[in-house]
Amino acid sequence: MRSDNAPLRPGKERETAPKTPLREVIAWAFYDFANSGYTTVVLTTIYSAYFVGVVAAGLDATTPGAATLLWTLAIAFSNLVVLCSGPVIGAISDFRASKKTFLLLTSILCVSATAMLAWTAPGQVTLAVILLVLSAIAFSSGENLIAAFLPEIATRENMGRISGYGWGLGYFGGLLTLACCLAYIQFSEGRGMGAEHYVPVCLLITALIFAITATPTFVWLRERAQPRPLPSGKGYVKAGLGQVLTTVRHAARLPDLFRFLLCIVLFQAGVATVVVLAAIYAQEVMQFDSQQLIVLIMLVNLTAAAGAFVFGFAQDRFGSIPSLAGALMVWIAAIAVALQATTNTDVWIAGNLIGLAMGATQAGGRGLVGQLTPASQNGEIFGLWGLANRTAAIIGPISYGIINRLADGDHQLSLISTLVFFVLGLGLLLTIDEKRGHQAARQVS
Repeated sequence: MRSDNAPLRPGKERETAPKTPLREVIAWAFYDFANSGYTTVVLTTIYSAYFVGVVAAGLDATTPGAATLLWTLAIAFSNLVVLCSGPVIGAISDFRASKKTFLLLTSILCVSATAMLAWTAPGQVTLAVILLVLSAIAFSSGENLIAAFLPEIATRENMGRISGYGWGLGYFGGLLTLACCLAYIQFSEGRGMGAEHYVPVCLLITALIFAITATPTFVWLRERAQPRPLPSGKGYVKAGLGQVLTTVRHAARLPDLFRFLLCIVLFQAGVATVVVLAAIYAQEVMQFDSQQLIVLIMLVNLTAAAGAFVFGFAQDRFGSIPSLAGALMVWIAAIAVALQATTNTDVWIAGNLIGLAMGATQAGGRGLVGQLTPASQNGEIFGLWGLANRTAAIIGPISYGIINRLADGDHQLSLISTLVFFVLGLGLLLTIDEKRGHQAARQVS
C-alpha cells in the first residue's frame, strides 16, 4: 500500500508499498458502518414491510401481490439507473481522481431522501416510490465509490481481511441503527402509538446515524489517485464511456475477472432478493410483527458480522474461490430451510445461516474483485463490479415479484427462483482460476 500521493501501479509496487495508516483503514471501514443502517432499515426490515403493509396496502386490497411487485419494480428501476451510470462515474472518477467528491454527493442525497421518506403518508405511493428510488440510487452509487478505495489502502495479501473488516463493521452499524429504532418502537407502542407514528421517526434516526458516522470517512480517508489527462477533444462523460467500452472490449485479457463478474450477477441476484424481501416474507408468510422482525434482523447482523470477519481471514488463508464456494453452499442450505419452514424456530435457523453466508459472500466478492483488478483501473472496474451487483439487484427481486404476482401472492413459490440463482452462481464460480486472474491483473497496465 502506498502512503504517498503517487498513483498505484500494478505488480510488486502495490504489494511492497508502505502500510496505509490504521486511521485511514478505519475511516474507510466506517463508511460501511454508516450506510448499513440505510439498507437494514429501509430496504430490509422496517420500511419494506411498512411500504407493502401500509403505504401501498390499498393496491393489495384489489390486486393481491401488487404492492410487493411495485416494491420490487422500484428497487429494480433504481438499480437500472446505477447500472447505466456506475461504470461511467467510476471511469470519470479515475480521470479526475475525484472518488471522494462523488462519494460525498451521493451520501448527501441518500441521507436527504431517507429523511424525506418520513413525511410520506399511507396512500402516498407515488411520492414514496420517488424518494425510495432516489435514496436507493444514491446508496448504490456510494457503494461503488467506497469499494474503489479498497485497492488503494490494501495489498493483495490483506485485501480479504480489510474488506471483511469493512463488511463486519458495517453489520454493527446496521445493528446500532436497528437497536435505536427498536427502542423507539417499544417506547411508542407502550404509549399506544402505531406504525404510522414510529416508522417515520425510525427513518429520521437512520438518516441521522448515517450522516454522523460517515463523517470520519470524509475527514481522514485520502484520495491517492492522481488526475489523468483527457483524450484530445473528449469531455469527461465521453472519455469515461470510451474507457469503459475499451475495458469491455479487452475482456479477453482479464477472463477470470469478467467470469467472476458474471458469477456475481448470479449469486448476488439471490442475495439482493433476500435483502429487499426478507421482512416481507417473514411478515406475510410467518406472521412476524415489527419487533420480531427487528430482533431477527439484529441477530442476523451479528452472525453476518462474524461471517464477514471469519471469511476475510479464510479468504487470505485458503483462497477466495474455495471460501466463496463454501459460503454459497451455506446460502443454498439456508434457502432450503426457509422453504420448509413451518415454525418460528425454522425461521431463526434460516436467518442465522443467511447471516453467516451474507457476511462471507459480500466481503469475499468485493475482496476478490480488488485482487483481480489492474491497479490503474480501480474506479472503472469497481464501476463494473457495481454494474454486476445492480444487474443482480434487478434480476433477483423482480423475478421474485413477478412470480409472486402471477401466483397470487405465493411467497414460497417465489423463493424457489432465489435458490436457483445460488446454485447457478456456485457452478460458474468453480470454473474460475484465481491464480491466473492474479497474474493477468499484474500484466495489464
